[in-house]
Amino acid sequence: MSTSTERAKKLIAQFSKIKPFEQILEEIKQKNPADLEAKAIPGPISWTEDSRQKRVAFLEAEKNISLDWICGKKTFTDTEDLRGNIEQYIGMTMVPTGVAGPVSINGTLASGDYYVPMATTEGALIASYTRGARATRLCGGVTSVCLTEAVQRAPVFRFNSLSEVGKFMQWLLENHSSFQDIISQHSRFAQLQDLRLNMEGNQVLVILEYTTGDAAGQNMATICTDALCRHILANCPTQPKEWYIESNYSGDKKATSVSFSTVRGKKVTAEALITRDVVKNVLSTVPESIAQYWQTSSVAAVQSGSIGIQGHFANGLTAIFLACGQDVACVAEAYVGITRMEVTKSGDLYVAVTLPSLLVGTVGGGTGLPTQNECLKLLDCQGPGSARKLAEICGATVLCGELSIAAALAGGHFSKAHKIFGRKKKS
Repeated sequence: MSTSTERAKKLIAQFSKIKPFEQILEEIKQKNPADLEAKAIPGPISWTEDSRQKRVAFLEAEKNISLDWICGKKTFTDTEDLRGNIEQYIGMTMVPTGVAGPVSINGTLASGDYYVPMATTEGALIASYTRGARATRLCGGVTSVCLTEAVQRAPVFRFNSLSEVGKFMQWLLENHSSFQDIISQHSRFAQLQDLRLNMEGNQVLVILEYTTGDAAGQNMATICTDALCRHILANCPTQPKEWYIESNYSGDKKATSVSFSTVRGKKVTAEALITRDVVKNVLSTVPESIAQYWQTSSVAAVQSGSIGIQGHFANGLTAIFLACGQDVACVAEAYVGITRMEVTKSGDLYVAVTLPSLLVGTVGGGTGLPTQNECLKLLDCQGPGSARKLAEICGATVLCGELSIAAALAGGHFSKAHKIFGRKKKS
């Protein structure tokens, strides 16, 4: 998950466009807990209709938005709006949506308290994320930073011999500076950041790395890559015997070591320092127990062949992706990451998560559909200029979930929580 010197410089320059870099570093520090006054969501352990209505009214008032689609005051009838989202449409699959939090975040773009919409059918999930959010908020919030971003397509070209591959690669290296002009004809937002070559025998992978604005960017990268490949075929003096627009190298919707070691989508890292008292009073255990459990579970994860080491990134990410109109299959690559938990010299608990391949967007795809759009409004992440902010919110929320599940397992109350929240009452 390393970053080149050149990319690091670009990252600092990008941050500096928002505000001075030193100011950003100061603002992302954990806050004084006394300064955080987020209001709790009404009726956290009540399933009554009255409680639901109070929650809706609370969120609408807090965020000054309408949740008419989510709470069923409006029903979807304009099927033409689904063009580009689904084929052979027959109806809606209703997944219950709840709200976790408030999650207090100190980020470069996400700053303040967020009520995070999560669509799930797993009992205990939102209660667990809310518990983690409460623990972090009582300690000054979660620092969450979107570090860098990129979306890849990796076409492959097959030739008759190594000699032909060499000529092809030489032409690419001599002409790649003009490729952005081709891309610009097919997208206003796609920017070609890098072109890497991976030669294997008589075939070569051309790894194209784009930034795609506030879109998640898979379709954009695909369309631009197709245009670029056809330009290459029309102009390169050495013609391949076969070529394919995707070699299966990019890691699209797969858990791969490439997605873990580089960036695909947005790379986010988040941290929080949880005081000993909060670990004891909110999480019902002690920092040493959580750190020891995490060390033990990390060894077991290595033995299982896990790519990265984390508890349940996929749980929170899937729920947020469903609620906010993201491509849910991208959780397959987004869950690859690292969680770290350590006891500090003062006896508190340090928690950090890193997600190198968080593929999220706030325009395009399913983000414009009614309920998904309302969920993005709830996070103040609707439309252009919001994708990096959404990534920081995802990172902070994931940290809350990691903290809560580790505490439950370390403290011996994991099963009890699922008995309370995860089982249906008998009629």
